[in-house]
Amino acid sequence: MIKVTDVQYARISVPDLDLAEEFLTNLGLVRSARTVKALYMRGSDTDHHCYIAELNEQGQPGYTGMALAAASAEDLETIAKAEGASPIEAIDEPGGGNRVRLTDPAGFGVDIVFGIQQLSPIPVKNIQPQNTGSDRQRLGNRAQFTSGPGQIKRLGHVVLFVEKFEECVEFYGSLFGFISSDKMFDDGDGETIVSNFMRCDRGKKHTDHHTLYLKAMTETRCHHLGLEVEDLEAVQIASHYMAATDHKHNWGIGRHVVGSNIFDQWLDPWGLMHEYFADMDMLDAATPTALTAVSESLVTHWGPPHPYF
Repeated sequence: MIKVTDVQYARISVPDLDLAEEFLTNLGLVRSARTVKALYMRGSDTDHHCYIAELNEQGQPGYTGMALAAASAEDLETIAKAEGASPIEAIDEPGGGNRVRLTDPAGFGVDIVFGIQQLSPIPVKNIQPQNTGSDRQRLGNRAQFTSGPGQIKRLGHVVLFVEKFEECVEFYGSLFGFISSDKMFDDGDGETIVSNFMRCDRGKKHTDHHTLYLKAMTETRCHHLGLEVEDLEAVQIASHYMAATDHKHNWGIGRHVVGSNIFDQWLDPWGLMHEYFADMDMLDAATPTALTAVSESLVTHWGPPHPYF
């Protein structure tokens, strides 16, 4: 086992790179590189890219896999010994680095990566001190905001519906050190675990409530990608711009009960969901796993009711 530190990027198959770039730019990502076959998009954080759109004019569009960040080059050597793993190889794509390739039980690719190029951060716009009812932080200044596309910081989580649920939980836990934040049980019998919010094990360092969510389903697909923005203000600005550019909305704006994050969900031209999120619970490795009814994953503290896919 190694303990990965975060999700690095998602890899998505698309039939049209121009249309993909238009959507992703409106969403709030920034082009880092583009080749004849692929588009590499970044957030405002320093990673060279957090999203790869690969051209496939004949195949089914959608999610094909992700990369997880290794903590060290030595961890690549360790994971290369796992059953089914490739040898360590140089990444022949923009950003460089090295990787070990595996395939999860659902059939999705999983790259374990280290040494991908880091870039200068992009300054985050629209950060304003908040005047709450009990804590005044903005004194003597008027709040000012810039309209336009949202500003995504990073890819934060991947949500997968899988037929081989238990095998996937074991795969990601035993190989990469993922631990459970919330195990979700079936409301009908109160016992059977049917989904799992999983986070990276960073020891005493707090990390996102979930980097990976697995749910047992009769189909296998990516449900959505979670893209972090700065705060609620950033979610609102991004949502307003997406609506004005006539993209298809799914659900939000609201605040989840499980994970507590604010969210807003939009569909790409081929139906893959992309979720803005902000203000997620942060947990360390000592935080105990909660047992929660799976129906709670569709409940919000506030916001519109779930559209039920």
